[in-house]
Amino acid sequence: MKKTKLFTVIGAFSLLLLSFIFMSLDHIDATNVAGTSSDIADFYAFEGDNPDNTVFVVTVQGILAPGDVTENASFDEDVLIEFNIDNTGDFEENLVIQAIKRGDSIYFFGPAIPNQTGLESDILTSEASHIVQISTIEETFITNEDGMSFFAGPRRDPSYFDVNRFIDVANGDVAPQGFYPPEESSDFFLELNTLAIVVEVPNSLLGNAPTHILESQGNINGLPPAYNVWVSTKRKE
Repeated sequence: MKKTKLFTVIGAFSLLLLSFIFMSLDHIDATNVAGTSSDIADFYAFEGDNPDNTVFVVTVQGILAPGDVTENASFDEDVLIEFNIDNTGDFEENLVIQAIKRGDSIYFFGPAIPNQTGLESDILTSEASHIVQISTIEETFITNEDGMSFFAGPRRDPSYFDVNRFIDVANGDVAPQGFYPPEESSDFFLELNTLAIVVEVPNSLLGNAPTHILESQGNINGLPPAYNVWVSTKRKE
């Protein structure tokens, strides 16, 4: 692959990664990217089944009805999806994992030091790439010799939200009763889908996680070491 043009950020989610699941949730409120694979829906980062691994998951182009995942949904060859990892605690990406569509597959690059940081990126074509075919009906999940695993394709939307009840609460129609308990609520996302990119990577490839300090009620407490991680989508200029 030849070196591509610069990619400029059009969407991003960030979070602090500890030893349990963290997530960011958002759906179709960015009108300039809604309905495209540059629209980030969810971002998850968590410890793998192997505790020495970290899993990154981003979902895009939500929300999709069951038929849309084959008719109207696809990754965009002009959109770069980038996982950013800060392993020093300065909130600047030290490493990136990049994913971009080529034909019927997703090409992955990294984790590697980015050529530049911030709002613009170019593809790390000098780094060895990993390739996974985009899944349709059959699930394609590959693990390479370096211990990294990859998946790309449509999945059921993992979000859970009672939208109708939220609207009632927001309108003040049910105050002060609030939301229903789980057994009585209705999951708006139950039959809906999204496109997902999943990367599992050994922590040995991410470097040592930085330490963090939490100050609460005058007390200063140390937190477990944790990476600062965020995901961005960037379109080719």
